[in-house]
Amino acid sequence: MNEQAPNTPRQNPLGTKPVGSLLRSFAVPSIVAMLVGSLYNIVDQFFIGQKIGELGNAATNIAFPLSTCCISIALLFGIGGAAAFNLAMGEGKRKEAVDYMGNATSMVFICGTLLAVISEIFLRPLLLFFGSPAEVLPYAEEYVRVTAIGFPMLIFTSTGGHLIRADGRPRVSMFCSLIGAIINTFLDALFVFGFNWGMFGAAFATIIGQYASGLLSLWFLLHAQTVKLTAENFIPRAAGVSRIVSLGFAPSINQISMTIVQIVLNNSLRYYGSLSSYGSSIPIACVGIISKVNMVFMSFVIGLSQGMQPIVSFNYGAKKYARVREGYLKAIRTGAVFAITAFLLFQIFPRQIMSIFGEGSPEYFAFGISYFRIYLLFTCVNFLQPISSNFFTAIGKPKRGTFLSLTRQIIFLLPLILLFPLFLGIDGILYAGPCADLAAALVSGILVFRELRAQRVLMLTQDADAA
Repeated sequence: MNEQAPNTPRQNPLGTKPVGSLLRSFAVPSIVAMLVGSLYNIVDQFFIGQKIGELGNAATNIAFPLSTCCISIALLFGIGGAAAFNLAMGEGKRKEAVDYMGNATSMVFICGTLLAVISEIFLRPLLLFFGSPAEVLPYAEEYVRVTAIGFPMLIFTSTGGHLIRADGRPRVSMFCSLIGAIINTFLDALFVFGFNWGMFGAAFATIIGQYASGLLSLWFLLHAQTVKLTAENFIPRAAGVSRIVSLGFAPSINQISMTIVQIVLNNSLRYYGSLSSYGSSIPIACVGIISKVNMVFMSFVIGLSQGMQPIVSFNYGAKKYARVREGYLKAIRTGAVFAITAFLLFQIFPRQIMSIFGEGSPEYFAFGISYFRIYLLFTCVNFLQPISSNFFTAIGKPKRGTFLSLTRQIIFLLPLILLFPLFLGIDGILYAGPCADLAAALVSGILVFRELRAQRVLMLTQDADAA
């Protein structure tokens, strides 16, 4: 765990080592950390599905908007803090960099505690607002009453991972996440099957794992390699928090968009499902499983984009535009491989994937298979928008990053979820997904092409000045 990182911008390997090697060293631990985060949901889904069945699966989907809220806060201060830190270090502004890291940490605990309190006080109306059918509500309440206690540490585990990677220690970040996931998996089996605690057992196992990862991440952050954090750095300052928020807003708003879409989607599935042969609970249960499976694929893509972030941020701050361009293009090529692999799995093996999470009625599998094959039809291009959005954030252009993060969820998907079912019933929800995915990919490609062309002009200007 003793990963040394030089203190000066001139010596920093982010500006000197081969970009491909850097991307592997940062992206692999980031991907593992993201997969571990997904594993919390997948493991709970597996044990709940096996023990409780369709209603348990539906309950975790109803609770999912709160998980995406946690991720949103983590990305706001995690990616925002990491980007601000790396940009400042690349520019040689060491004092500012340390303040960004400390301020990001403080804000996470403040916001996480606030979210936990709100969730506990207003739980039932929140779950009804999220689209819970009456028969699912007791399971969702039991699950969230416990998991809300872990929100501050869940958020900090993710944020701490970003900041530890920005400090040049991606393997440490991966290690912290893995510890929590291993604990969660072991305790899930023990509590759900061994003690027969059901939803409560799955939730209790989850928060124990989160606290283990969070406390470990905090220890490593307090013993950073490139900088030394003091109590003064943790005092939130308006200028520092504003800079962090501006850089983290794009990935954060993407998660908020997912939360909004998830709520609308659940309510639409409940309404149009009740008008179909599937009923109101089956579509919600299926979508809950498939969303979490899709999160595994997105973990590869988002982890890749997060691994790209410190490389791109530092080199953009150091005006090494050729390395910025190389980092983005290598990330895009790797993301395409992940996306095509996921597309083939979703199209060929949908029933087998559904079966992992328990048995169900013929209608349950019929809807799940259709959702996999139609809603996720353009998974093959779903790498482009998140990587490109994070790219703009990493180079200090958060407005473009924010716009891209809104394209799929808010600008395209949300209106289509509301519009298509008016003509096609519940099938309209399925067809909204691929239309939004394709449109978002096209917009991302256009904006990034323009940015890379502008950076090429800067490179040519640099070469002319040097000559």
